[in-house]
Amino acid sequence: MEVHTRQLQYFIAVAEELSFTRAAQRLHVSQQGLSTQIKQLEHEMGVTLFSRTTRHVELTAAGAGFLRHVRDALTSLSFGAEEARAVQRGENDRLVLGCLEGAALTLTEPILAAFRAAHPEVTIEFTHFTYDTPSAGLADGLVDVAFVRRPFADEGLRFEPLFTQPLMAMLPAHHVLADRTTVTVGELLDDPILASGPADPVWNAFWRLESHRAGRAAPGVLPVKTLLEELHQVATGAGIAMTVPCAGWIRFPGVRVIPISDATSSEVAVCWRAAHQTPLVRSFVEVARRVRAANPELIARLETPHRRVRDTSAVPA
Repeated sequence: MEVHTRQLQYFIAVAEELSFTRAAQRLHVSQQGLSTQIKQLEHEMGVTLFSRTTRHVELTAAGAGFLRHVRDALTSLSFGAEEARAVQRGENDRLVLGCLEGAALTLTEPILAAFRAAHPEVTIEFTHFTYDTPSAGLADGLVDVAFVRRPFADEGLRFEPLFTQPLMAMLPAHHVLADRTTVTVGELLDDPILASGPADPVWNAFWRLESHRAGRAAPGVLPVKTLLEELHQVATGAGIAMTVPCAGWIRFPGVRVIPISDATSSEVAVCWRAAHQTPLVRSFVEVARRVRAANPELIARLETPHRRVRDTSAVPA
């Protein structure tokens, strides 16, 4: 049975007016067109909805029973349409942004400021994640877009690179290498290392320097989830950690952050799900791209390693 909402609206009007003439006037349609639609509805349903004479129109018993359900159906449809519009409005005026620690560092605020200027009606909702969630919520569908640090398992994700940063060694102040201006990866492989848990093997392999170990396991892996945990553990001499220059922006006694001369760099990027490229997501990515291009000096400072950070006392870019 093919019944259209227009026919149902016509049926309700005739049932309430008990007059084809008045119903046609109320609906701003011709009386002949209205009568044709009601006849088509009755034919489609196989019932007579109205008893008609030249002077009188009344609902049949079948029509009266149908009227109750039609009203409920149209009310439900109206509520459903409004709910869908409300959801759509929500999608268009809120952006959930996932962030790892540091986000895009000193490029974060220029990007957010430019996005807010382009979309003053949009609320940005921040959701922060620890090292054991390197996709910053994207893998679980918890956010719309995220600032991430690569590499990690990235199936189904898309990226807009912002800048790269060299790896640094976070060492206790009493470490044998702590007074060096640079170190090599090979000099770090015999130390216990702090890293996140087993959630993402690609992420873990990078920060544990596994590509340099020729298949040999690290002498000990201590799980940490945040930069603050790393700083505390390193300061006590529990192990060392691989980090990036921003670790030196926090003043923390007993910790040295030293450049690694031969390690692969880590990339900071805007990330989103390929299957969830909403207009707001696309706009955020485009804004990030423009801000990056407009700030070459800031990008250069972010990508240049500190020669040496004693007691994490460096000033950020």
